[in-house]
Amino acid sequence: MIPLFISFDFVDVVDIFLVALLMYEVYKLIRGTAGMNVFLGIIAFYVIWLIVRALHMEMLTRILGQFISIGGLALVILFQTEIRRFLTIVGNRYLHSQGRKRLSKFLNINQESIPVESISEISDAIFTMSASKTGALIVIAKAKEPILSHLQTGELIDSRISSALLQNIFYKNTPLHDGAVIIIGRKILAAKCVLPMSKTTELPMGFGMRHRSAMGMSEETDTLVLVVSEQTGDVSYFLQGEHFKLQSREELEEIIKQRQAN
Repeated sequence: MIPLFISFDFVDVVDIFLVALLMYEVYKLIRGTAGMNVFLGIIAFYVIWLIVRALHMEMLTRILGQFISIGGLALVILFQTEIRRFLTIVGNRYLHSQGRKRLSKFLNINQESIPVESISEISDAIFTMSASKTGALIVIAKAKEPILSHLQTGELIDSRISSALLQNIFYKNTPLHDGAVIIIGRKILAAKCVLPMSKTTELPMGFGMRHRSAMGMSEETDTLVLVVSEQTGDVSYFLQGEHFKLQSREELEEIIKQRQAN
């Protein structure tokens, strides 16, 4: 007997809202990447399985069901980068800043702040290099442990932050100018670091390897990444998989201070 109505209560509303939120975040992560086509293919496959199961096509249902049963493992393998980015976004966006600080303290992850004078040194270096169209790539992190693998790809410096030192590192004839500088707290920890490349196709045409590396780093880690374009001298910053242009030293200093406060 077919029921005359379907029960629908507050829990169902919450359930639908959470599923919609999850799907929206997944869409934002894979939009503009090759993973979008794979994701659509998986959805189409699942819909076909639901249809053949509803039509009681037993043989086809069992065959497709075998693929569905290992779908979770396949998703992890195919979307491991996107899953890592998703978990990073959840940690950054949906956990309160105080909660993140308490969790970091519990896990013994030291959150290091940049002194005001060091922020000024970074800003001076960035816009001096911008004026001379000297390409630069600088990662500003809060803790060493989450980006340890990236630190290990570069040359250890462990020096106090200095505008002159940053400019010297990125001067085109120096051996350290390729790659990224990583800053944590009051120290320039390493230079010539290799960053993960973003696979997104939505970056502007004028963005080169530095910008793509900056986007990849911001997608995979909770870091602020600064880029000076070698072609135009434009200054950009990348955060949580998004990019923005900077117009002044004051704007850059304010962005860094806000990041230290969160």
